[in-house]
Amino acid sequence: MHMMKIELSKIALPVIGMVIASAAIADTTVIVNVNVVPMASEVVLGQQTVVVVDDKIAQIGHVDSVPVPKGSTVVDGTDRYLMPGLAEMHAHVTSTDPDRVDRMSTLFVANGITTIRGMLGRASHLKLREQFESGAVFGPRLVTSGPSLNGRSVSGAADASRQVREQQAAGYDFVKIHPGLSGDEFSALAKTANEIGMPFAGHVPASAGVRQALQYKMTTIDHLDGYFAALLPAGNSGSGGFGGFFDVMLAGALDANEIPGIVAATVAAGTWNVPTEVLIEQLIDDTPLAELERRPEMRFISAATVQRWLAEKEAQSNERGLNPEVAALAIDLRRRLILELHKAGAGLLLGSDAPQTFNVPGFSTHRELDALVAAGLTPFEALRIGTVAVATFLGSNGGTIATGKDADLILLDANPLENVRNSERIHGVMLRGRWIPATELKARLERHVVQTNQ
Repeated sequence: MHMMKIELSKIALPVIGMVIASAAIADTTVIVNVNVVPMASEVVLGQQTVVVVDDKIAQIGHVDSVPVPKGSTVVDGTDRYLMPGLAEMHAHVTSTDPDRVDRMSTLFVANGITTIRGMLGRASHLKLREQFESGAVFGPRLVTSGPSLNGRSVSGAADASRQVREQQAAGYDFVKIHPGLSGDEFSALAKTANEIGMPFAGHVPASAGVRQALQYKMTTIDHLDGYFAALLPAGNSGSGGFGGFFDVMLAGALDANEIPGIVAATVAAGTWNVPTEVLIEQLIDDTPLAELERRPEMRFISAATVQRWLAEKEAQSNERGLNPEVAALAIDLRRRLILELHKAGAGLLLGSDAPQTFNVPGFSTHRELDALVAAGLTPFEALRIGTVAVATFLGSNGGTIATGKDADLILLDANPLENVRNSERIHGVMLRGRWIPATELKARLERHVVQTNQ
Protein backbone atom coordinates (compact mmCIF):
# COMPACT_ATOMS: atom_id res chain seq x y z
CA MET A 1 0.00 0.00 0.00
CA HIS A 2 1.07 3.57 -0.71
CA MET A 3 1.96 5.09 2.65
CA MET A 4 2.47 8.69 3.73
CA LYS A 5 5.87 8.69 5.38
CA ILE A 6 5.58 11.66 7.70
CA GLU A 7 7.95 12.03 10.62
CA LEU A 8 5.67 13.05 13.47
CA SER A 9 8.26 12.68 16.20
CA LYS A 10 11.80 11.51 16.81
CA ILE A 11 12.03 8.06 18.34
CA ALA A 12 13.75 8.21 21.69
CA LEU A 13 16.69 6.04 22.68
CA PRO A 14 15.80 2.91 24.68
CA VAL A 15 14.87 3.91 28.21
CA ILE A 16 13.74 0.66 29.84
CA GLY A 17 16.86 0.29 31.94
CA MET A 18 16.87 3.98 32.81
CA VAL A 19 13.35 4.27 34.22
CA ILE A 20 14.18 4.43 37.93
CA ALA A 21 17.46 6.29 37.47
CA SER A 22 15.89 8.95 35.30
CA ALA A 23 12.79 9.56 37.43
CA ALA A 24 14.37 12.53 39.16
CA ILE A 25 15.17 14.34 35.92
CA ALA A 26 12.46 13.05 33.60
CA ASP A 27 8.72 13.48 33.60
CA THR A 28 7.49 10.02 34.61
CA THR A 29 3.88 8.84 34.77
CA VAL A 30 2.87 5.35 35.84
CA ILE A 31 -0.54 3.82 35.11
CA VAL A 32 -0.90 1.02 37.65
CA ASN A 33 -2.91 -2.21 37.44
CA VAL A 34 -4.62 -1.42 34.15
CA ASN A 35 -6.12 -3.55 31.39
CA VAL A 36 -4.03 -2.83 28.30
CA VAL A 37 -5.69 -2.92 24.88
CA PRO A 38 -2.53 -2.84 22.73
CA MET A 39 -4.43 -2.92 19.37
CA ALA A 40 -1.62 -4.87 17.67
CA SER A 41 -3.92 -7.86 18.10
CA GLU A 42 -7.37 -8.38 19.55
CA VAL A 43 -6.34 -9.06 23.14
CA VAL A 44 -6.68 -7.43 26.54
CA LEU A 45 -3.69 -7.74 28.89
CA GLY A 46 -4.87 -7.64 32.49
CA GLN A 47 -3.15 -6.26 35.60
CA GLN A 48 -0.47 -4.33 33.75
CA THR A 49 1.62 -1.38 34.85
CA VAL A 50 2.67 1.05 32.13
CA VAL A 51 5.56 3.42 32.75
CA VAL A 52 5.84 6.54 30.60
CA VAL A 53 9.03 8.60 30.64
CA ASP A 54 8.74 11.98 28.95
CA ASP A 55 6.76 11.24 25.76
CA LYS A 56 7.50 7.53 25.30
CA ILE A 57 6.27 4.27 26.77
CA ALA A 58 9.30 3.03 28.72
CA GLN A 59 8.08 -0.19 30.32
CA ILE A 60 5.05 -2.48 30.38
CA GLY A 61 4.65 -5.47 32.65
CA HIS A 62 2.59 -7.22 35.30
CA VAL A 63 1.71 -5.02 38.25
CA ASP A 64 3.69 -7.28 40.60
CA SER A 65 6.90 -7.05 38.57
CA VAL A 66 7.12 -3.37 37.58
CA PRO A 67 8.22 -0.96 40.34
CA VAL A 68 6.83 2.56 40.54
CA PRO A 69 9.71 5.04 40.24
CA LYS A 70 10.00 7.48 43.13
CA GLY A 71 8.58 10.90 42.35
CA SER A 72 6.44 9.75 39.44
CA THR A 73 2.82 10.68 38.81
CA VAL A 74 0.68 7.63 39.60
CA VAL A 75 -2.64 6.93 37.87
CA ASP A 76 -4.88 4.14 39.18
CA GLY A 77 -5.84 1.92 36.26
CA THR A 78 -7.83 -0.64 38.27
CA ASP A 79 -10.84 -1.89 36.28
CA ARG A 80 -9.98 0.54 33.49
CA TYR A 81 -8.75 0.03 29.93
CA LEU A 82 -5.77 1.70 28.24
CA MET A 83 -5.76 2.03 24.45
CA PRO A 84 -3.80 4.11 21.93
CA GLY A 85 -5.06 7.60 21.09
CA LEU A 86 -7.37 7.92 18.10
CA ALA A 87 -6.88 9.93 14.92
CA GLU A 88 -9.30 12.12 12.97
CA MET A 89 -8.02 11.82 9.42
CA HIS A 90 -10.36 14.37 7.84
CA ALA A 91 -10.23 17.44 10.05
CA HIS A 92 -10.23 21.16 9.33
CA VAL A 93 -8.21 23.80 11.16
CA THR A 94 -10.56 26.71 10.57
CA SER A 95 -8.57 29.40 12.36
CA THR A 96 -5.23 30.03 14.04
CA ASP A 97 -6.73 32.52 16.49
CA PRO A 98 -5.49 31.28 19.89
CA ASP A 99 -8.96 30.98 21.44
CA ARG A 100 -10.35 29.08 18.46
CA VAL A 101 -7.30 26.82 18.34
CA ASP A 102 -7.77 26.04 22.03
CA ARG A 103 -11.45 25.29 21.40
CA MET A 104 -10.65 22.94 18.50
CA SER A 105 -7.84 21.24 20.40
CA THR A 106 -9.95 20.79 23.51
CA LEU A 107 -12.82 19.21 21.60
CA PHE A 108 -10.47 16.78 19.89
CA VAL A 109 -8.25 15.86 22.84
CA ALA A 110 -11.12 15.56 25.34
CA ASN A 111 -12.53 12.91 23.00
CA GLY A 112 -9.24 11.00 22.87
CA ILE A 113 -8.21 12.32 19.45
CA THR A 114 -4.44 12.77 19.63
CA THR A 115 -3.70 13.14 15.89
CA ILE A 116 -5.55 15.10 13.23
CA ARG A 117 -5.04 15.45 9.47
CA GLY A 118 -5.86 18.99 8.38
CA MET A 119 -7.52 18.86 4.97
CA LEU A 120 -7.43 22.55 4.06
CA GLY A 121 -4.10 24.01 5.06
CA ARG A 122 -2.37 27.33 4.79
CA ALA A 123 1.05 28.71 5.71
CA SER A 124 0.09 29.48 9.32
CA HIS A 125 -0.67 25.79 9.87
CA LEU A 126 3.01 24.93 9.40
CA LYS A 127 3.88 27.00 12.46
CA LEU A 128 0.90 25.61 14.37
CA ARG A 129 2.05 22.06 13.58
CA GLU A 130 5.39 22.79 15.23
CA GLN A 131 3.80 24.58 18.19
CA PHE A 132 1.62 21.55 18.85
CA GLU A 133 4.60 19.23 18.52
CA SER A 134 6.79 21.22 20.92
CA GLY A 135 3.99 21.65 23.44
CA ALA A 136 4.10 25.44 23.13
CA VAL A 137 0.41 25.30 22.19
CA PHE A 138 -2.03 22.73 23.55
CA GLY A 139 -3.24 20.46 20.77
CA PRO A 140 -3.05 17.13 18.96
CA ARG A 141 -0.39 16.12 16.48
CA LEU A 142 -1.14 17.84 13.19
CA VAL A 143 -0.60 16.55 9.67
CA THR A 144 -1.44 19.29 7.20
CA SER A 145 -2.09 19.83 3.51
CA GLY A 146 -1.35 23.04 1.74
CA PRO A 147 -4.03 25.28 0.22
CA SER A 148 -6.32 23.10 -1.92
CA LEU A 149 -5.77 22.63 -5.64
CA ASN A 150 -9.11 23.07 -7.39
CA GLY A 151 -10.81 24.51 -10.44
CA ARG A 152 -10.34 28.08 -9.21
CA SER A 153 -6.82 27.87 -7.80
CA VAL A 154 -5.12 26.08 -10.71
CA SER A 155 -4.59 27.50 -14.21
CA GLY A 156 -3.44 24.70 -16.48
CA ALA A 157 -1.28 21.61 -16.23
CA ALA A 158 2.01 23.45 -15.77
CA ASP A 159 0.57 25.48 -12.92
CA ALA A 160 -0.71 22.31 -11.21
CA SER A 161 2.74 20.76 -11.42
CA ARG A 162 4.39 23.92 -10.12
CA GLN A 163 2.07 24.16 -7.12
CA VAL A 164 2.73 20.55 -6.12
CA ARG A 165 6.47 21.21 -6.08
CA GLU A 166 6.03 24.47 -4.19
CA GLN A 167 3.89 22.85 -1.51
CA GLN A 168 6.44 20.12 -0.94
CA ALA A 169 9.23 22.70 -0.72
CA ALA A 170 7.19 24.74 1.77
CA GLY A 171 6.97 21.73 4.08
CA TYR A 172 3.35 20.68 3.75
CA ASP A 173 2.69 16.99 4.35
CA PHE A 174 0.45 16.41 1.34
CA VAL A 175 -1.57 18.06 -1.43
CA LYS A 176 -5.34 18.48 -1.01
CA ILE A 177 -7.58 18.18 -4.08
CA HIS A 178 -10.96 19.88 -4.32
CA PRO A 179 -13.39 19.64 -7.27
CA GLY A 180 -12.97 21.41 -10.58
CA LEU A 181 -9.61 20.31 -11.95
CA SER A 182 -9.47 19.44 -15.63
CA GLY A 183 -8.23 16.07 -16.74
CA ASP A 184 -4.92 17.56 -17.84
CA GLU A 185 -4.48 19.44 -14.57
CA PHE A 186 -5.18 16.36 -12.47
CA SER A 187 -2.86 14.26 -14.60
CA ALA A 188 -0.01 16.76 -14.22
CA LEU A 189 -0.65 17.04 -10.48
CA ALA A 190 -0.64 13.28 -9.98
CA LYS A 191 2.42 12.60 -12.14
CA THR A 192 4.44 15.33 -10.44
CA ALA A 193 3.35 14.22 -6.98
CA ASN A 194 4.32 10.62 -7.70
CA GLU A 195 7.63 11.72 -9.20
CA ILE A 196 8.70 13.72 -6.15
CA GLY A 197 7.00 11.52 -3.53
CA MET A 198 4.38 14.03 -2.44
CA PRO A 199 1.12 12.43 -1.25
CA PHE A 200 -2.11 13.78 -2.77
CA ALA A 201 -5.53 13.29 -1.28
CA GLY A 202 -9.13 14.42 -1.11
CA HIS A 203 -11.79 14.62 -3.81
CA VAL A 204 -11.72 12.80 -7.13
CA PRO A 205 -12.09 15.25 -10.03
CA ALA A 206 -15.18 14.47 -12.12
CA SER A 207 -13.00 14.92 -15.20
CA ALA A 208 -10.93 11.91 -14.15
CA GLY A 209 -13.18 9.56 -12.22
CA VAL A 210 -12.18 7.13 -9.51
CA ARG A 211 -10.67 4.54 -11.85
CA GLN A 212 -8.19 7.05 -13.25
CA ALA A 213 -7.46 8.31 -9.73
CA LEU A 214 -6.61 4.72 -8.82
CA GLN A 215 -4.40 4.36 -11.88
CA TYR A 216 -2.48 7.40 -10.65
CA LYS A 217 -2.28 5.80 -7.18
CA MET A 218 -4.00 8.67 -5.40
CA THR A 219 -2.90 8.49 -1.76
CA THR A 220 -6.32 8.79 -0.15
CA ILE A 221 -9.79 9.21 -1.56
CA ASP A 222 -12.02 10.96 0.94
CA HIS A 223 -15.81 10.58 1.30
CA LEU A 224 -15.73 7.56 -1.10
CA ASP A 225 -15.86 10.31 -3.71
CA GLY A 226 -16.33 8.96 -7.24
CA TYR A 227 -17.19 5.39 -6.26
CA PHE A 228 -20.92 5.70 -7.00
CA ALA A 229 -20.26 7.16 -10.43
CA ALA A 230 -17.90 4.25 -11.11
CA LEU A 231 -20.73 1.81 -10.32
CA LEU A 232 -23.06 3.21 -12.98
CA PRO A 233 -23.74 0.83 -15.87
CA ALA A 234 -21.95 1.75 -19.08
CA GLY A 235 -23.71 4.54 -20.93
CA ASN A 236 -25.78 5.62 -17.93
CA SER A 237 -24.86 9.09 -16.69
CA GLY A 238 -27.48 8.92 -13.93
CA SER A 239 -30.05 11.70 -13.50
CA GLY A 240 -28.68 13.53 -16.51
CA GLY A 241 -25.29 13.67 -14.83
CA PHE A 242 -26.62 15.25 -11.60
CA GLY A 243 -26.10 12.92 -8.67
CA GLY A 244 -26.45 15.28 -5.72
CA PHE A 245 -24.42 15.11 -2.52
CA PHE A 246 -21.61 12.63 -3.30
CA ASP A 247 -23.86 11.07 -5.94
CA VAL A 248 -26.31 9.64 -3.40
CA MET A 249 -29.20 10.17 -5.81
CA LEU A 250 -27.59 7.76 -8.27
CA ALA A 251 -28.14 4.89 -5.83
CA GLY A 252 -31.09 3.39 -7.68
CA ALA A 253 -29.18 3.27 -10.96
CA LEU A 254 -26.02 1.60 -9.66
CA ASP A 255 -24.88 -1.91 -10.47
CA ALA A 256 -23.83 -3.46 -7.15
CA ASN A 257 -22.24 -6.34 -9.07
CA GLU A 258 -19.47 -3.89 -9.98
CA ILE A 259 -18.42 -3.43 -6.35
CA PRO A 260 -15.89 -6.31 -6.32
CA GLY A 261 -14.17 -4.90 -9.40
CA ILE A 262 -13.72 -1.38 -8.06
CA VAL A 263 -12.64 -2.81 -4.71
CA ALA A 264 -10.00 -4.96 -6.41
CA ALA A 265 -8.76 -1.92 -8.33
CA THR A 266 -8.47 0.01 -5.06
CA VAL A 267 -6.43 -2.77 -3.47
CA ALA A 268 -4.16 -2.99 -6.52
CA ALA A 269 -3.56 0.77 -6.47
CA GLY A 270 -2.70 0.85 -2.76
CA THR A 271 -5.05 3.80 -2.39
CA TRP A 272 -6.53 4.35 1.07
CA ASN A 273 -10.06 5.57 1.76
CA VAL A 274 -11.38 7.93 4.43
CA PRO A 275 -15.12 7.27 4.12
CA THR A 276 -16.46 10.09 6.38
CA GLU A 277 -19.60 7.95 6.41
CA VAL A 278 -21.31 9.79 9.25
CA LEU A 279 -21.15 13.06 7.30
CA ILE A 280 -23.16 11.62 4.43
CA GLU A 281 -25.53 9.46 6.47
CA GLN A 282 -26.71 12.10 8.89
CA LEU A 283 -27.38 14.58 6.09
CA ILE A 284 -29.61 12.21 4.11
CA ASP A 285 -31.03 9.78 6.69
CA ASP A 286 -34.36 10.10 8.52
CA THR A 287 -33.00 11.35 11.84
CA PRO A 288 -35.48 14.00 13.08
CA LEU A 289 -34.19 17.56 13.08
CA ALA A 290 -35.15 17.96 16.74
CA GLU A 291 -32.97 14.98 17.67
CA LEU A 292 -29.97 16.44 15.87
CA GLU A 293 -30.54 19.80 17.55
CA ARG A 294 -30.61 18.14 21.00
CA ARG A 295 -27.33 16.28 20.63
CA PRO A 296 -25.16 16.97 23.71
CA GLU A 297 -22.22 18.20 21.63
CA MET A 298 -24.31 20.98 20.09
CA ARG A 299 -23.68 22.98 23.27
CA PHE A 300 -20.27 23.75 21.78
CA ILE A 301 -21.78 25.14 18.55
CA SER A 302 -23.48 28.52 18.21
CA ALA A 303 -27.26 28.53 17.84
CA ALA A 304 -26.92 30.24 14.46
CA THR A 305 -24.61 27.52 13.15
CA VAL A 306 -26.90 24.76 14.40
CA GLN A 307 -29.85 26.39 12.65
CA ARG A 308 -27.85 26.62 9.44
CA TRP A 309 -26.98 22.93 9.68
CA LEU A 310 -30.64 22.05 10.23
CA ALA A 311 -31.60 24.11 7.17
CA GLU A 312 -28.98 22.28 5.11
CA LYS A 313 -30.44 18.90 6.10
CA GLU A 314 -33.94 20.08 5.37
CA ALA A 315 -32.86 21.38 1.96
CA GLN A 316 -31.11 18.10 1.23
CA SER A 317 -34.24 16.15 2.17
CA ASN A 318 -36.23 18.23 -0.31
CA GLU A 319 -33.69 17.82 -3.12
CA ARG A 320 -35.11 16.70 -6.43
CA GLY A 321 -34.83 12.94 -6.79
CA LEU A 322 -34.00 12.23 -3.16
CA ASN A 323 -36.57 10.32 -1.12
CA PRO A 324 -36.32 8.05 1.94
CA GLU A 325 -36.00 4.92 -0.22
CA VAL A 326 -33.15 6.36 -2.31
CA ALA A 327 -31.43 7.66 0.82
CA ALA A 328 -31.67 4.26 2.54
CA LEU A 329 -30.34 2.52 -0.58
CA ALA A 330 -27.43 4.97 -0.84
CA ILE A 331 -26.52 4.36 2.80
CA ASP A 332 -26.72 0.60 2.29
CA LEU A 333 -24.50 0.71 -0.80
CA ARG A 334 -21.92 2.94 0.90
CA ARG A 335 -21.81 0.58 3.87
CA ARG A 336 -21.35 -2.36 1.50
CA LEU A 337 -18.46 -0.54 -0.16
CA ILE A 338 -16.81 0.10 3.21
CA LEU A 339 -17.19 -3.50 4.31
CA GLU A 340 -15.97 -4.94 1.00
CA LEU A 341 -12.97 -2.58 0.94
CA HIS A 342 -12.11 -3.69 4.47
CA LYS A 343 -12.54 -7.41 3.74
CA ALA A 344 -10.36 -7.14 0.64
CA GLY A 345 -7.53 -5.49 2.56
CA ALA A 346 -7.87 -2.00 1.12
CA GLY A 347 -6.66 0.63 3.56
CA LEU A 348 -9.33 2.46 5.54
CA LEU A 349 -8.69 5.41 7.84
CA LEU A 350 -10.90 6.91 10.53
CA GLY A 351 -12.26 10.33 9.61
CA SER A 352 -15.58 12.11 9.84
CA ASP A 353 -14.93 15.60 8.37
CA ALA A 354 -14.96 17.99 11.32
CA PRO A 355 -16.04 20.65 11.82
CA GLN A 356 -18.76 20.14 9.24
CA THR A 357 -22.55 19.75 9.13
CA PHE A 358 -23.55 18.20 12.50
CA ASN A 359 -19.94 17.09 12.97
CA VAL A 360 -18.52 18.61 16.14
CA PRO A 361 -14.76 17.96 16.40
CA GLY A 362 -13.94 14.86 18.43
CA PHE A 363 -17.54 13.86 19.02
CA SER A 364 -18.07 13.13 15.31
CA THR A 365 -15.07 10.80 15.25
CA HIS A 366 -16.90 8.55 17.71
CA ARG A 367 -20.04 8.77 15.60
CA GLU A 368 -17.91 7.64 12.65
CA LEU A 369 -16.83 4.62 14.69
CA ASP A 370 -20.51 3.83 15.21
CA ALA A 371 -21.08 4.09 11.45
CA LEU A 372 -18.20 1.71 10.72
CA VAL A 373 -19.63 -0.86 13.14
CA ALA A 374 -23.04 -0.42 11.53
CA ALA A 375 -21.35 -1.20 8.20
CA GLY A 376 -20.27 -4.58 9.58
CA LEU A 377 -16.87 -4.02 11.18
CA THR A 378 -16.24 -5.28 14.70
CA PRO A 379 -15.34 -2.74 17.40
CA PHE A 380 -11.71 -3.92 17.21
CA GLU A 381 -11.63 -3.50 13.43
CA ALA A 382 -13.18 -0.03 13.62
CA LEU A 383 -10.80 1.13 16.36
CA ARG A 384 -7.84 -0.31 14.48
CA ILE A 385 -8.69 1.98 11.54
CA GLY A 386 -8.20 4.91 13.91
CA THR A 387 -4.99 3.64 15.53
CA VAL A 388 -2.82 0.95 13.91
CA ALA A 389 -3.87 1.80 10.35
CA VAL A 390 -3.12 5.48 10.89
CA ALA A 391 0.38 4.74 12.18
CA THR A 392 1.01 2.44 9.21
CA PHE A 393 -0.26 5.06 6.78
CA LEU A 394 1.71 7.93 8.32
CA GLY A 395 4.81 5.89 9.11
CA SER A 396 4.56 7.24 12.66
CA ASN A 397 5.60 5.82 16.03
CA GLY A 398 2.11 5.45 17.49
CA GLY A 399 -1.00 3.37 16.99
CA THR A 400 -0.18 0.57 19.44
CA ILE A 401 0.78 0.24 23.09
CA ALA A 402 4.30 -1.17 23.25
CA THR A 403 7.68 -0.24 24.70
CA GLY A 404 9.25 2.65 22.80
CA LYS A 405 6.01 3.89 21.25
CA ASP A 406 4.73 7.45 21.52
CA ALA A 407 2.71 7.97 24.70
CA ASP A 408 -0.55 9.12 23.11
CA LEU A 409 -3.07 7.12 25.11
CA ILE A 410 -6.69 6.99 26.30
CA LEU A 411 -7.72 5.56 29.69
CA LEU A 412 -11.31 4.28 29.55
CA ASP A 413 -13.81 3.18 32.17
CA ALA A 414 -15.00 0.20 30.08
CA ASN A 415 -13.71 -2.21 27.44
CA PRO A 416 -13.91 -0.67 23.93
CA LEU A 417 -13.62 -4.10 22.28
CA GLU A 418 -16.94 -5.13 23.81
CA ASN A 419 -18.77 -2.00 22.65
CA VAL A 420 -17.17 0.66 20.47
CA ARG A 421 -19.11 3.33 22.36
CA ASN A 422 -17.01 2.54 25.41
CA SER A 423 -14.25 4.51 23.65
CA GLU A 424 -16.23 7.59 24.71
CA ARG A 425 -16.04 6.71 28.42
CA ILE A 426 -12.82 8.61 28.94
CA HIS A 427 -11.17 8.72 32.38
CA GLY A 428 -8.18 10.60 31.06
CA VAL A 429 -5.98 11.21 28.04
CA MET A 430 -2.21 11.13 27.68
CA LEU A 431 -0.90 13.49 25.01
CA ARG A 432 2.81 13.26 24.22
CA GLY A 433 3.36 11.77 27.66
CA ARG A 434 1.41 14.42 29.54
CA TRP A 435 -1.42 12.98 31.66
CA ILE A 436 -4.69 14.94 31.45
CA PRO A 437 -7.33 13.61 33.87
CA ALA A 438 -11.06 13.77 33.14
CA THR A 439 -11.47 16.62 35.62
CA GLU A 440 -9.10 18.81 33.60
CA LEU A 441 -10.66 17.75 30.31
CA LYS A 442 -14.12 18.64 31.64
CA ALA A 443 -12.90 22.02 32.86
CA ARG A 444 -11.38 22.73 29.46
CA LEU A 445 -14.62 21.76 27.74
CA GLU A 446 -16.70 23.98 30.02
CA ARG A 447 -14.71 27.00 28.87
CA HIS A 448 -15.99 26.45 25.35
CA VAL A 449 -19.70 25.91 25.97
CA VAL A 450 -21.71 28.43 23.92
CA GLN A 451 -25.22 27.01 24.47
CA THR A 452 -26.68 25.79 27.74
CA ASN A 453 -30.27 25.05 26.69
CA GLN A 454 -29.64 21.53 25.43
